[in-house]
Amino acid sequence: MTETNRPKRRFSVVALAGAFILGGAIMFALAALLVSITERQTEARVFPAQVDPIPEGELDPAVWGVNFPREYDSFKKTELTEISTPFGGNVFVNKLEKYPVLKRLWAGYAFSVDFNEERGHYYALIDQKETKRQEAVKQPGACANCHAAEAPKLIAEMGWETFNSTPYKELQDKLHMGSTCNDCHDSQTMALRISRPAFINAMTERGVDLSKATRQEMRTYVCAQCHVEYYFAGDKKLLTFPWADGMTIDDIDAYYTRIGFKDWAHKEAESPMIKIQHPEFEMFTTSLHYKSGVSCADCHMPYVREGAVKISDHWVRSPLDNLNNACQTCHKQDEEKLKDRVLTIQNKTAELLRLTEAALTDAIDAIVAAKAAGATEEQLADARYLHRRAQLRWDFVFSENSTGFHSPQEAARILGNAIDLARQAQLGAIKVTPATNPPAAIIKP
Repeated sequence: MTETNRPKRRFSVVALAGAFILGGAIMFALAALLVSITERQTEARVFPAQVDPIPEGELDPAVWGVNFPREYDSFKKTELTEISTPFGGNVFVNKLEKYPVLKRLWAGYAFSVDFNEERGHYYALIDQKETKRQEAVKQPGACANCHAAEAPKLIAEMGWETFNSTPYKELQDKLHMGSTCNDCHDSQTMALRISRPAFINAMTERGVDLSKATRQEMRTYVCAQCHVEYYFAGDKKLLTFPWADGMTIDDIDAYYTRIGFKDWAHKEAESPMIKIQHPEFEMFTTSLHYKSGVSCADCHMPYVREGAVKISDHWVRSPLDNLNNACQTCHKQDEEKLKDRVLTIQNKTAELLRLTEAALTDAIDAIVAAKAAGATEEQLADARYLHRRAQLRWDFVFSENSTGFHSPQEAARILGNAIDLARQAQLGAIKVTPATNPPAAIIKP
């Protein structure tokens, strides 16, 4: 054997030893991975089993939490009031102080007395019991449909019509919980379910068979039981969703006009007004997200992993507080860019809201001035109708809890129409103002 062969032989031995060590390390890692996968699979199989069967109709989330501790732990966080975003969150805010113009826009209606930031599902009943609107107007039992966990049980006991028409104060002592697990889940199968009749009635009228809804659709429908526009129909005050003609604001406007409905007469302008509630579902259905199959829960209750278990986060809150799970699953931009995109939409929507509010107050001033100058009720009818239609659209965007984000282009379209209608109302009132008092109403720059 020559000298030149010896280094090669030594190299071969070192390489062989290195390969052996590397192979052992890989096998050890694979074995560890296999053990981990087996443990996680076992954990995933064991987790859904109910340790303690949940009675049908059980309202207390703590009872459900025995079997589903992860979901319950996150649900309990809805009690926290520490999230503040530029246009929402769950920190208490007196919106009448933040936006003083609301007192004029809702003059003569209970919302001009008390209107605060919604604090979340835990406070659904608490805030309703504490609002000063209870003193300003005699609310029917229909108001409890979405604010109290006891609503389905009381409806079953009392009947749909009696429950809705019974004064809220007569039901108040029977109401103890806000949103609970039972509102959205079947206690035996955990399947998502609809527990509120008004949504079933409205969807049936629109020809939608809820029994054929997919799980992904149900992840929106359970939210749409309450996050909608509604009114109390007839003497029985039946909770009704105004969707018979469609779900856009134009369809809803046409429906209310067709049935001759109004919530109140404006205290100053005397226009027949509608108070829009919180039409998140209606607005969302016009969006690209909705048409792409995204559900409410995907953003407000996104899936998270705890070990091998994939659960829906039950800390229902603004996605701005949870951008990683709520947005970055689909959108791969960094958090700051995503946040900037959301706030850009909301800031532009807020700008349009403020412009609309200015146009609405000018319309009110013009109508009041025209009447003071001697314009007749017949002469003012068109201006008042335009005022109603303008504010209906403003309120649809203002009271919808996303400041335009749920459907940016639709929100901008609606507010553009609202400004136009408000200015038409203003001009209409000026045209019928008797010449004896021409300076009373002018168009402000």
